Amino acid sequence: MKKIILCALPLLLPAHIWAQHDPGRNATRLLANGETDAAIQLVAKPPRKMNSPISEAEQQFVLTMAACIQGDADVAFKYAQQAVANGLPIERLQAGPRDTLAPLFANKAFKTWLESRKKPLLHGPLLGSVTDSSASFWLRTSKEADVRVIVHALAKGVPIGKPLSGKIRTSSSEDYTATVRISGLKPMTQYRYEVSVDEQKTGKPTDFQTFPQQDSASRFSIAFGGGSGFTPQYERMWTTIHSRKPDALLLLGDNVYIDDPTHPLSQRYCYYRRQSQPEWQELVATTSVFTIYDDHDFGINDCNPGPDIETPAWKRPVWEVFRQNWNNPAYGGGSKQPGCWYDFHIGDVHFIMLDGRYYRDLAGGSMLGPVQKKWLLESLQSSKGKFKVLVSPVPWSPGVKPRSKDTWDGFPDEREEIFSFIENQKIDGVILMAADRHRSDLRKIKRPNGYDLYEVMSSKLTNVHTHGLMENAKGSEWIMGYNKECSFGLLDFDTTQKDPQVKFSIIDIDNQEIDSRTLKLNQLMSRNQTKNK
Repeated sequence: MKKIILCALPLLLPAHIWAQHDPGRNATRLLANGETDAAIQLVAKPPRKMNSPISEAEQQFVLTMAACIQGDADVAFKYAQQAVANGLPIERLQAGPRDTLAPLFANKAFKTWLESRKKPLLHGPLLGSVTDSSASFWLRTSKEADVRVIVHALAKGVPIGKPLSGKIRTSSSEDYTATVRISGLKPMTQYRYEVSVDEQKTGKPTDFQTFPQQDSASRFSIAFGGGSGFTPQYERMWTTIHSRKPDALLLLGDNVYIDDPTHPLSQRYCYYRRQSQPEWQELVATTSVFTIYDDHDFGINDCNPGPDIETPAWKRPVWEVFRQNWNNPAYGGGSKQPGCWYDFHIGDVHFIMLDGRYYRDLAGGSMLGPVQKKWLLESLQSSKGKFKVLVSPVPWSPGVKPRSKDTWDGFPDEREEIFSFIENQKIDGVILMAADRHRSDLRKIKRPNGYDLYEVMSSKLTNVHTHGLMENAKGSEWIMGYNKECSFGLLDFDTTQKDPQVKFSIIDIDNQEIDSRTLKLNQLMSRNQTKNK
């Protein structure tokens, strides 16, 4: 039987796949596809359907790329100057995409103009992979360079003791990125770090805190969500999240809206644009970020790429670009088994992050593929976490996306296999987490042979587009939800209580708590399933 790969030919699909309409991204996609005149026309007069506005500076940056593609470096330089004068960060020009802007980089007048403006550090630092004893710092430099991170412990805001440091060299083969890992830190301790590029300090000293000791009872909070297409008026969401001071931020897919898996130009444009935003930079420099991808930042809308590692041919290159732009503890099984699954712990809470796209095989009935599924079940069985949070890019709950097989409704047997495994192995404390639907929800999945499963969902961080609340979905119970404005989910864990608990709050972009519910471990215990029915 011939395989059907639903994502292999994205250019043949209708334009309505872009629920998040973005003139800059769409014009860049046209440039990547050789439609330069159409790209110029699009940014000059975006259609009304484009619900994410484009600034004058961004228009001029796209025109800079277009002029380079047309081979006119002098015109490209004029647009570049105008873009910077209108507020474009100089780092955008330095980052590129470099192959696209190569004619501009070779222009003598541009090089002279850039000399007094250029910066050695383009993107980052992005804090990630924090544990109770270590932390990683991701960044991108303007050229291959030696990067050093120096970390001091703090006491009442003052550095104390001997600093720890790490050094690495950025590489052009990794898009001028590198990640410095610092070990030997202490749990629940405030630290301050500084970054230098080629022994020159860059930026300002920045503080962060390590996680509680693994497997210990603790109190902490995490923010989470998906659906963060670039919308200038909603970029303030990152400031709102930052103000809540979560211990970690989980981004669950559609973290940027690319919808173009065959062109690295489109992918890098979307990442660089977000990474240059000051609101984003302030948040990720101090908050440990953990990410997975979904359809819009891996393939195209609702894509089903199939079970093979190298087919379609764009799979591995897209994964490489994703890996180069984030700071996760692992990326599936690495180069031999690419993906974005991994796990991490905060105190005695175990987070298990899943890849719902790379090996998705609708015909074969598996979203995860055999390798990832085996890892998931083993991770669940061996977990010591009081709470185990199963994080999926798409909803677990039945009925939340009617007439669609893109959620776990498209893989009911595999979903049931996982849920039955939890029940048969008497694995307590499982909480489901997901994104994809442009709203925030709390839902309950009733289980006849085990404790009911609760799912927290949020995926309207910065998107304009909204999905309905689905209060009467078949197969799952709606408890609370919100879709009027952009929002994120906030989980406050307290496992120091006699009955450990987690509070789920929906917070809107204006920092208002819309609604909340508290779940207790006692509700998620196999031995209590009969009395709770």
